[in-house]
Amino acid sequence: MISLSVRFGKRLRELRKERGLSQEDFAARCGLDRTYVSGMERGVRNPSLAVIDTLAVALGIRLEELFKGL
Repeated sequence: MISLSVRFGKRLRELRKERGLSQEDFAARCGLDRTYVSGMERGVRNPSLAVIDTLAVALGIRLEELFKGL
């Protein structure tokens, strides 16, 4: 089974790309480093609840939508 971190990362990448955002632009919008966003998308970084909330706000979605399908 694929880990939750990897599934979350795939979902994050999907949502970011749907909005036409590069990792760099998305990271800037979130106030995060691009390498941290990359790590989350690859499933090697585990974001805190505060960061997860920031990601949802930057994507313009509710937290439920961020976790949809995981």
